Amino acid sequence: MTYQETLDWMFAQLPMYQQQGKVAFNGKLDGIKAFSQYLGNPHNKFKSIHVAGTNGKGSSSHMLASIFQEAGYKAGLYTSPHLKDFRERIKINGKLLSKQQVISFIKANRSFIEANKLSFFEMTVAMAFNHFAEQQVDIAIIEVGLGGRLDSTNIIQPEVCLITNIGLDHTDMLGGTLAEIAREKSGIIKPGTPVVISERQKETTPVFNEVAKKNGSPIIFAEDSPNNIYPTPLLGGYQMKNVKGVIATIAQLSGYSISEAQIKSGLWCVVKNTGLLGRWQILGEQPKVICDTAHNFESISLVMNQISGEKYSKLHIVLGFVKEKDMDTILPLFPKDARYYFCRPNIPRGLNATALKQKATEFELEGCVYESVMEGFLEAKQQASKEDLIFIGGSTFTVAEVL
Repeated sequence: MTYQETLDWMFAQLPMYQQQGKVAFNGKLDGIKAFSQYLGNPHNKFKSIHVAGTNGKGSSSHMLASIFQEAGYKAGLYTSPHLKDFRERIKINGKLLSKQQVISFIKANRSFIEANKLSFFEMTVAMAFNHFAEQQVDIAIIEVGLGGRLDSTNIIQPEVCLITNIGLDHTDMLGGTLAEIAREKSGIIKPGTPVVISERQKETTPVFNEVAKKNGSPIIFAEDSPNNIYPTPLLGGYQMKNVKGVIATIAQLSGYSISEAQIKSGLWCVVKNTGLLGRWQILGEQPKVICDTAHNFESISLVMNQISGEKYSKLHIVLGFVKEKDMDTILPLFPKDARYYFCRPNIPRGLNATALKQKATEFELEGCVYESVMEGFLEAKQQASKEDLIFIGGSTFTVAEVL
């Protein structure tokens, strides 16, 4: 098979949460354990840092990888979902694994994958772990896909665990309260392994303290650490909380030599080093075009606050969501004085644009419906003056179509 044929098979043959939602979430580790054993348990052949959370886990993972690169280490990075190319999920020192490596892995293991009915995420995690083991990385930064306790990445024994902000997202699978979601995320905490909490939250702190105590794991709340905070090109004001968690995580490591200067340069060079996309990313000027993958209450709140600090004549918002989002909670966050371009991300889970417009009207958000994200974006560019601001968001998949 060619690379594209291989991807088509991966996406079509097996359930994939990003495409199908809850139906693709199997909530158990049996599949990934069996596949990893079949591959010779590659997850036991490299050191790692495990990163979970609702918001900030992707940015934090990229920051950590960049810092290790600046310190001269060979750093693996596993994240999800991808925005443009599947291979964004699996990198070493910012370099994607090759198309041929994707083809070869699937070709070599297709019979096992089919026989065991493995999920898209299980085969992808195994591909990453196998790649990191073969390439003998010094450290791998592993981002949780969904939740933590039953996530396919949760077979590793990390050096440190990092848990970022907890918000109400994927409540149909993880629980309807912050405490319930925190308990699922805290499932990555391993016996005796330090765990860093990026943000102290009233509802989640007791849960993290309880699970850490039960596991005999040192727990560090980043805001209590006296570390210096250095700037990052990731322009969202919310990134400072992520930076504190990242620096506190580095402080918990042993066996690595990382200087203050390397931390500083790693944070500043995160985009260049890792190719991070979609976090308050500026795509153009005159008019200014910004996209952000924020897609739940907490992250959208932060992004809307960031927009309120921008200077512009008129605000244009290209907006698309997936079906399971709580529109009654999220839509009130958006400004009423913007012009909206309602669209549907091109995935099965995409929320119908007409339904979105009807719901948005209840919150006095006015605009028109467009057949695709790109059509909405191009119309926004057509309508905007040089002094205006265009924002694209609501979903990772909305942003991906513009990128």
